[in-house]
Amino acid sequence: MPSLEGRVAIVTGAGRGIGREHALALANAGAKVVVNDLGGSTAGEGADQTPAQQVADEIKGRGGEATANYDNVADFIGAGNMIRQAVSDFGRLDILVNNAGILRDRMLVSMTEEEWDAVIAVHLKGHFAPTHHAANYWRQQSKAGETVNARVINTSSPSGVFGNVGQTNYGSAKAGIAAFTVIAAQELARYGVTVNCLAPNARTRMTENIFGALPAPAAGEYDPLDPANISPVVVALCTDDAKDITGQCFFIYGSTVNVLKPWDVGAFIQQGDNVWDPDQLAAQLKQAFPNGVAPVGMMEMLGRAAGQGG
Repeated sequence: MPSLEGRVAIVTGAGRGIGREHALALANAGAKVVVNDLGGSTAGEGADQTPAQQVADEIKGRGGEATANYDNVADFIGAGNMIRQAVSDFGRLDILVNNAGILRDRMLVSMTEEEWDAVIAVHLKGHFAPTHHAANYWRQQSKAGETVNARVINTSSPSGVFGNVGQTNYGSAKAGIAAFTVIAAQELARYGVTVNCLAPNARTRMTENIFGALPAPAAGEYDPLDPANISPVVVALCTDDAKDITGQCFFIYGSTVNVLKPWDVGAFIQQGDNVWDPDQLAAQLKQAFPNGVAPVGMMEMLGRAAGQGG
């Protein structure tokens, strides 16, 4: 187990599922953890302090150090409170894991404005706000002459990088998080901060509509959809060995970890120095894509990942 002794982490949405596993794994590696969770439903409704407090108590029961935080990640002031609590409770902040999220799935033609806004707020603003405040904390340290060796780990999704029917709000937010990761990595490198993101697959209360119908393995058998499969990647990215890895997105299914390629220039069609005639361009596009092209989609990518051995 890598040692994260002396480091302080915040994990958002850590009361259940993947976030809970992240908090436990970081604590097992020696980090002190601020366990954040508003405690709402999967749709982001209501609040309950119990989940965050239970995970913090579980960490302390194992001999670790943890405190609970109940702020809403989509609230700019609340996000700042999170950072201040970490510094107040444990004296510093080294790791921010942005994991909190909600679902309000619906087909595009039926989705309401409120369903769109709520999901974008929790996921996209819920990554921006904590990262903004953490980045300012680390920038102040760097400007004061201190050596910063900090980590931000964001949570995208296969829905965001491959697409998934019925999730235009969620997928758009998760795609935005992947782009946010790349740009934040470029901006924060000067302060000693790496920024990466995960596109995880796991069986949680938020993925029951996707994975719930899949049979769980028998007792003692390996479960590729166990949320605990995701957290070793988080711990690894927080080690000193990963201090030069930044701006990357990791697609995770079971024990398979793919480093996803960013957008590239793809097919190259050129017209010299002349403006394209639309008919000529359409003909060139047809020649470049004789069989047409269509997005792969999340479910097909999951099938491919499962075929690699999970």
